[in-house]
Amino acid sequence: MTEPSLHSSGAELLEVHRLRLVEAPAPHVSSEDRLALDRAWEEAVRANPSFFDGPVVASAGLTWEGPHSVVLAWVRTTYRHYALRRVPGAASWLPSLFVAIVQPTEDGRLLAGRMSPTTASPGRWQLPGGSVEPPDDHEPLDVAALRRHAARELVEETGIDTAPDDLTLWGVTRGENGSIGVLFLAPCQPAALLRKRFAALVSAETALGREPELDRIAFVRSPAELADLGGALVDYLEPVVRRYAEERSGAMSDPNRSLDDGG
Repeated sequence: MTEPSLHSSGAELLEVHRLRLVEAPAPHVSSEDRLALDRAWEEAVRANPSFFDGPVVASAGLTWEGPHSVVLAWVRTTYRHYALRRVPGAASWLPSLFVAIVQPTEDGRLLAGRMSPTTASPGRWQLPGGSVEPPDDHEPLDVAALRRHAARELVEETGIDTAPDDLTLWGVTRGENGSIGVLFLAPCQPAALLRKRFAALVSAETALGREPELDRIAFVRSPAELADLGGALVDYLEPVVRRYAEERSGAMSDPNRSLDDGG
């Protein structure tokens, strides 16, 4: 089954209204890949000592099961496993699974943040969000858990404290390398408030001797404005901005339509 999507730079933005998550077994890692993995991880840590090998959830594939409804398979692993992406020919590498928050302003722009120098993608512009962590034993990984994780990422990266129940499933992005992002739409906020909260967060982190995950934020209204940010862009950012601009335009022309009604 094929569902509508937006494509840009190898990334797809899938219109998903229902999402079911299913745990799958992790792929077998050969002894040859294991040795290459350990070497690649050691090199990555030497280049960026802030890397840590904590638990993380990876994507094991996405399939459609109905109109605007997908099943997302996931596996438990650690950040070390992602170093296999650096190994040419490795057969057991896994794409990432992450959440991202579409945070609009009251005047129709979207918040984008630039990754700080100590992150895995320094200088890259993207939405607030991050990799998904595995659930505790006997706890499910479902949309509610992803929503809670998204709310936590939003406050940790921008200072905006939004209740998980106020986040709406907005879509799913699939990168050229198979990475899967689950997108949540946050309530509109004044741009001045977003700037104030972010400045307070940066000040607090700096006072504690820590570098914030985002070192800058900006607001964009259309894909054309992304070029003004300067620097690399995550592959899903352009289709997200484009879809939001189109939905906002449609909502403004139709008073009976809202931005979170699935389009």
